[in-house]
Amino acid sequence: MLVISACLLAGFSSAVSSSVMAQAAGTPSPAAAPSADDIKHREQELEAVRAQQKSAAELQERLKADIAAIGQNRAKLNQQLIDVAAGVRAIETKIAEAEARLLPLDAREREIRGSLDSRRSEIVEVLAALQRVGRRTPPALLVRPEDALQSLRTAMLLGSVVPEIRARAEKLVADLEELVGLRKSIAAERDLMAADRDRLKDDQTRLATLVDERQRQQSSIEKDMAAEGARAIELSHQVDSLQGLIAKMEQDLKSAAKAAATASRQGAPAKPNLAALKDPGRLSPAIAFASAKGLLAFPVNGTKIRDFGGSDGVGGAEKGISLAARPGAQVTTPCDGWVVYAGPFRSYGQLLILNAGGGYHVLIAGMERISVNIGQFVLTGEPVATMGSTSRVASILAANASQPVLYIEFRKDGTPIDPGPWWAANKGQKVRG
Repeated sequence: MLVISACLLAGFSSAVSSSVMAQAAGTPSPAAAPSADDIKHREQELEAVRAQQKSAAELQERLKADIAAIGQNRAKLNQQLIDVAAGVRAIETKIAEAEARLLPLDAREREIRGSLDSRRSEIVEVLAALQRVGRRTPPALLVRPEDALQSLRTAMLLGSVVPEIRARAEKLVADLEELVGLRKSIAAERDLMAADRDRLKDDQTRLATLVDERQRQQSSIEKDMAAEGARAIELSHQVDSLQGLIAKMEQDLKSAAKAAATASRQGAPAKPNLAALKDPGRLSPAIAFASAKGLLAFPVNGTKIRDFGGSDGVGGAEKGISLAARPGAQVTTPCDGWVVYAGPFRSYGQLLILNAGGGYHVLIAGMERISVNIGQFVLTGEPVATMGSTSRVASILAANASQPVLYIEFRKDGTPIDPGPWWAANKGQKVRG
């Protein structure tokens, strides 16, 4: 143990001494010619970039082939969208979990490093004593008495100090060993997270391509979609409330009125039919919204920061819930429904309103970009928007939220209702198309 202690501490002390000397010098070293290792490292970086470019090109080719295979088959496209969006959200969850595991590891590493830095003089002292013990030969008894006496005194002195040195060395070694273990764990977590981020990037590219194809097909069906979108923004400036906006859209906007009429006419099964959720070609809700209590998933991965009925920070009560999400997080629909509004609205930022049938509306706000259009029928779990890098809802901005925040509100016949009973208690209960 003592030998190990000396070796580890010698390495640490050498690094500390080098750092101190470099700081004391205060002058930059002259630029040196690249070493063979530097050249090799740069070649490896270049090769990695080329591999990434090749991988991206291959991904684009696969995406083109997938889109060609899907063709005009709406059911296949919907299923692809739902599956890839679910994959994106699953990877987002894994990355968030890895980040949570890294927090205490990073904190402990900083704590140990701080402790070692504060004991730098002790490390040097212990290391010096250990080196004297390891290098000094036993006392020479057959030379001059003075020399023998001095050697004996030195041996006696060291003999009395060794137990203390050993204890201090073992404590330092324990800290160093924990530090080494922490660094290995942190490196492993970061490697896993980097691999997950690579997969997330590929899946996001795939999802964006599929979303573009969905909207292209939708545009070919609804020729006047752009004009309808502009008309919706114009009408939104004429109302001051969400209820007024819903009413205005469903009365005065052709595509929203058509969606609302279809929602009223189609209805939904009186009893929940979870098997119907497996039909990606459906054109009406598989489950009546009133019957979906305990089955819906949050539209985005995140942490609830405001709940229905709580204080809204300005003297009123919250009419929905707010979820702090990751920058760029994927937003999916919690239920089947018809889009009756998609665009900016007053202090809500980008706002999406779904008519879920039966007099129910689902409002989702705070995204950076919405990827569906008014009049579309969307399925549970289908990608409809992405979050930005900051909060975009005025009431959340006022609270100085550091993360993007998604606001969700449920309404029945125009009145906000508590969405709590609709959310699934655990992942196994969440409905998915």
